[in-house]
Amino acid sequence: MKSTHPNLSGVAKGTILSSFLPLCMAPLLALAFSLGLSTAFPHEVHGQTEDEQTVTAIFNERLASGEMYFLLEDLSKNIGPRLSGSEGAERAVAWAKEVMEGYGFDRVYLQEVMVPHWERGEPEQVRIVNVDEGMIELTALAIGGSVPTAPTGLTAPVVVVHSLEEVEEIGREAVEGKIVFYNRRFDQTVIATGPGYGGAVDQRTAGPSQAARFGAVGVVIRSAGSDFGDAPHTGGLRYAEDVERIPAAALGYQSADRLEQALEGQPDAKLYMRLSSKWHPDALSHNVIGEIRGSERPDEIILVGGHLDSWDVSEGAHDDGAGVVHSIGVLRTFQKLGIRPRHTIRAVLFMNEENGLRGGLKYAEVAKETGEQHLIALESDAGGFSPRGFGVSADDDVIERFRSWLPLFPQATISYINVGGGGADIGPLRRETGTPTIGFNPDSQRAFDYHHAPTDNFEAVNRRELELGGASIATLIYLIDKYGLRDAMAQ
Repeated sequence: MKSTHPNLSGVAKGTILSSFLPLCMAPLLALAFSLGLSTAFPHEVHGQTEDEQTVTAIFNERLASGEMYFLLEDLSKNIGPRLSGSEGAERAVAWAKEVMEGYGFDRVYLQEVMVPHWERGEPEQVRIVNVDEGMIELTALAIGGSVPTAPTGLTAPVVVVHSLEEVEEIGREAVEGKIVFYNRRFDQTVIATGPGYGGAVDQRTAGPSQAARFGAVGVVIRSAGSDFGDAPHTGGLRYAEDVERIPAAALGYQSADRLEQALEGQPDAKLYMRLSSKWHPDALSHNVIGEIRGSERPDEIILVGGHLDSWDVSEGAHDDGAGVVHSIGVLRTFQKLGIRPRHTIRAVLFMNEENGLRGGLKYAEVAKETGEQHLIALESDAGGFSPRGFGVSADDDVIERFRSWLPLFPQATISYINVGGGGADIGPLRRETGTPTIGFNPDSQRAFDYHHAPTDNFEAVNRRELELGGASIATLIYLIDKYGLRDAMAQ
């Protein structure tokens, strides 16, 4: 699977080098490439410590080459959507393996995992009927994992609620035989947008089964997104085992407004929905793993990862193409700058985070069975936006150690280390083995504009923001590798 992107021709041979660098840095980095950082950067150069020099080199390399940005373009445009079980997902596995083998990492291999296989089918049809206007078309996407409607569709009255609790409060008499419209908005008053998403997403994940429990025949939700456009946001649901599975779809923000307004003026309005989604048997897929072996403690692993799968409605550039290239980029940056790590640095591209978490579960299972020792694990799954900080789930002294490194990060990049962090894919590893975990926290203001929406394409990613995030992650991994988690700093 040879890349067709002109900027990637020869990337595996390291051809994007000092010709792209600022003139003042090119000689210094060229020396670093040829001699290794230990000789290129003495402990003090022009008043900077070795660590300061190394961090500068990391950021300059990522910003000047733009290599991971071009790699993301290749993944986004030449592979595209890659929901687990799909042809796109399998092409992504082959792509990732070829990229890391082409870079010449010390070891590249696949880890088998069986994954769920759900397909959306024909485009969704959702419209308001039985109104004075005759018919009002709405923009909608089936929620991931939804069962289909009958082939001819479903038409029913609508009941509006704003929470799962409200369904129980109004009871079966108000819900039975109807389509439940969960109309809770994303909280726009929050500054960091994660809580806004967290406050809205349960109507997607658990709303369908809650409605079915009281006799509903279908569900639509106001998308769990922060934008005011009309792009619906999909995402996964979890059907309860003890109730009937009913079809469920997410509406774009403006479509949800149209439905809300129609029902206010014409309460007898009905909703027609036709979904043709289908479940298939589980499919064989793979986590893709690459590593640079440690020179002193090769059996101790520092993991950096993201998930290779994406939803089927977009290129998945932010979610989680950015995490994929961030992870590969750590190994590539070490390689290009001649940094030979003390511990083994392992990039893991997990399969099936979006609708099953099978890749993360399998990785943790194998790590526990084989007794692999992970020093720490970091996940990038919050997009390719400007870096802001890290969240860390570890002992207090480890977190304080990391905070002591904050002055090494350039201004306007990493400014905080928060208590508590990780990622969905590395969560099982923490639960099974007690491995400390880190979550990369980029700026969140635009994250849920694109999250699980058809707009999450390569054009939504800014090159400098993506590369700054990658450099920030590489810097933290470099410091952890050099100093460990608790050893006294040798500065």
